[in-house]
Amino acid sequence: MVLQLSSQEIAERTSAVVEELAQLEGPLLPILHAVQHEFGFVPAGALPVIAEGLNLSRAEVHGVMSFYHDFRETPAGRHVVKVCRAEACQSMGGDALAERMRERLGVDWHGTTADGNVTLEPVFCLGLCACAPAAMVDGRLVGRVDEARVEALLAEVGA
Repeated sequence: MVLQLSSQEIAERTSAVVEELAQLEGPLLPILHAVQHEFGFVPAGALPVIAEGLNLSRAEVHGVMSFYHDFRETPAGRHVVKVCRAEACQSMGGDALAERMRERLGVDWHGTTADGNVTLEPVFCLGLCACAPAAMVDGRLVGRVDEARVEALLAEVGA
């Protein structure tokens, strides 16, 4: 269930985040992370508030937000599964496992299942290269992912 937020509530909560973090050196990324933490995503209505608070253009803020794949424009599913797409994981069969997850969930990268349960995201290195292929489920690292582990992980998140 997605909470319906008024534009005023988005503006007020975003303003509070900007006010708290604007004095940092290079505050844009910390502010975007804090806003995403606050709402679960970065609402479009937050961008002009951030831009004004930092004396940046909306295009600059949007450009930074859209450049980094960790920022979402819409809420994620109840569970987030990240699959490593880096070379070490690819060399250990990660491409086939990633494709299997996409097929089983019926979504593409950055997609969320129709029931809102699982969001699938690519990530370019989880730092678990010695245990490739790797994934992350709701912030928990999982190494040596094989076909059986894919099924277990998807069952764990209710897919």
